[in-house]
Amino acid sequence: GSALAPHLDDAVRVLRCTLLDPFAAVRRESCDCAAALARATPDHFHMQSESLVGPLMQSISHQHWKVRVAVIEATGTVVQFGSGKSVDDVLPHFAQRLFDNVPQAGPLLYTQVRQAVTRVVGDWLLRLRDRYSFFHKLIPLLLSSFDDEIPEVAREAANLWEKVGLQWQTENEEDLKDKLDFAGPPPAHHPSPGSRPGLGCRELVFRNLSKILPAICHDIGDWVAGTRVKSAQLLVVLLLHAEDHVTQHLEPVLRTLQHACADEERAVVSSCTRSAQLIGTFVSPEVFLKLILPTLRKSPSPSGLLVLASVIQGCPREALRPHVKVIAAELAQAHICQGLKTCHVHVTIDGVNAVQLLYGESLLLCVQSVVAVSREDCRGSSLQLMEVLVTVLALWGATGLGDKVQETLATLAAVASMDDSLDLFREHAGPLLEWLAGSHQAWTIHSTELLQFDVVVTHSGPALGEVLPQLVPVLRSCLQPTRDPSMRLRLFSTLTGVLLQARETVDSQGQFHAYLDTVIKDIFIPNLQWHAGRTAGAIRTAAVSCLWALISSGILSNKQVQEVRGTLTPQILTALEEDSQMTRLTSCRIISAFLKTSDDVIDPDKFMKIYPELLKRLDDVSTEVRLAATSTLVTWLERAGKEGGKSCDQGSIQYLYRELLVYLDDPESTVQDAVLEALKAGSALFPNLLVRETEAVLHKHRSPTYCEQLLQHLQTLPPAP
Repeated sequence: GSALAPHLDDAVRVLRCTLLDPFAAVRRESCDCAAALARATPDHFHMQSESLVGPLMQSISHQHWKVRVAVIEATGTVVQFGSGKSVDDVLPHFAQRLFDNVPQAGPLLYTQVRQAVTRVVGDWLLRLRDRYSFFHKLIPLLLSSFDDEIPEVAREAANLWEKVGLQWQTENEEDLKDKLDFAGPPPAHHPSPGSRPGLGCRELVFRNLSKILPAICHDIGDWVAGTRVKSAQLLVVLLLHAEDHVTQHLEPVLRTLQHACADEERAVVSSCTRSAQLIGTFVSPEVFLKLILPTLRKSPSPSGLLVLASVIQGCPREALRPHVKVIAAELAQAHICQGLKTCHVHVTIDGVNAVQLLYGESLLLCVQSVVAVSREDCRGSSLQLMEVLVTVLALWGATGLGDKVQETLATLAAVASMDDSLDLFREHAGPLLEWLAGSHQAWTIHSTELLQFDVVVTHSGPALGEVLPQLVPVLRSCLQPTRDPSMRLRLFSTLTGVLLQARETVDSQGQFHAYLDTVIKDIFIPNLQWHAGRTAGAIRTAAVSCLWALISSGILSNKQVQEVRGTLTPQILTALEEDSQMTRLTSCRIISAFLKTSDDVIDPDKFMKIYPELLKRLDDVSTEVRLAATSTLVTWLERAGKEGGKSCDQGSIQYLYRELLVYLDDPESTVQDAVLEALKAGSALFPNLLVRETEAVLHKHRSPTYCEQLLQHLQTLPPAP
């Protein structure tokens, strides 16, 4: 007992050596002796305690976990009965032991080390003589164990912390009298009101927060991943205790969160978003928005948007209501919703820039958070939110965000009491097009506005029929030959898709006919003019395909088809000579449609100019084009027959017969069959003439079968007058 006091110096000198003994069992025994010595000589031990701290700290990282546990427990007793100055020397080593991990030993074994640290620190907070001086250093160590991966350690830390809070509350009862007597309920939107920390715990954190936060904000940016994870987890616990008292520290905390949300470690980002949600719960939106929004304006980033989305998620609906319009308007600003459309970071995931994709996800999350929290309160801001969603769909829809955007649109429609997203577009298609039309004179293929326009046009459905006054002028301007060729190709592709479903899109109100003249004369004619170059050829192909979509959509009356035919037939006949197989094929189909749907009498001169161009296509390199040309010739001959030959003379028909008869001997049987049908279709015009021409070539063909079939058909016709 105390009789050992005269020999304390000798005992300490012995222990200083044995604590560093090579044999692990000796070190453990020495730790027990050091603790026993401290308890045996409480009145004198403080004079020698610092001499033992150095050897203990040298053994705290020993490879045997039992030695580490013994060292931690001995240190707790040595410091308890010794000098408070040693706390500063011990704490960095204790902090490192919170990362203690020996997977091969099994979880129950390496838990002992972290559990020992938790117990010792908790004991110091309860019984250390100078504990009030070290609260700001000890509290972070104990609270760090709240998120230990082993539930037993986390539970013990929580129990110890509760005792610490109650003891401090008892010791400072006079100081806390008003708060104890007039204790209010937990905040209305407290994340866990049933397990809210006690008053003593909350006051301890609040009073020491200014000393703890700077170190945490620094460690969240540490180069060691484990330190960053622990610091981020600790920040969550501190904010849960600090509640609205964090307001006075909000600027450095938000700055830290915006930096940490860009961390590569998912655990860090997860904890930081949780911290941001707690800020949204406890701090007024008026305060945190004044700090977050200016930062986003100055330098938009994925992490900044993620913090904004998280604070919105934690914010009560009533508190957020007055600020919904401000948030929506800010997100809709071009410098934010298009913030990282160009990025110089070349990290890619499946060919997509990773930073750009993360920006799009964070931007979408902001909209989802506003809609989820504010619900019906966001009706007045639905246009701005639509602008953001259209931008996300335009820039990142192809990267996998398209489905998420559609889900968000459906949610936004639901809170606005609409059936689906089509109703949203019906309400906002006009304002959206006006929003985009302001800059259309400067659009190129690289313009974000072009992509946004494409999204609005392709997703508006029946609403397009209501906004033709805004839609057609933009198309007319952007499809002029002087504009960017790549942009014109993109717009023709979009327009083709719309016209293929014209009844459900541009003609949903039956008003497209009012703009038909503008579309034909100001869009199709300029783009069907021949210009040298592959790009010009590609544009003509796109224009022809778009025209075919219009004609085949079924929205044009016969009279309108006649008007289109009269205007565009020369251009389409010229397109039969294009290098593009698709252009030649589509042109044949368009001519056939012109001939089938027009009931008026065609001008003989124009009518007779058609068949020579079609005959040329019978020598096309593409069998598909040859068959299409032959099919169109059938239509031409049938049309000539309906008019009783008034539009054609015998000499021209004789020439046509002779040319077609040549192809009855074609190597392709499908072409022979098609030509035979064409001759049968035109046989009623001048049957006797066709008989003579057929008999003249009958013996010249390698296979006269088709000629014989034609002659048999001619015998079935009534005699010519």
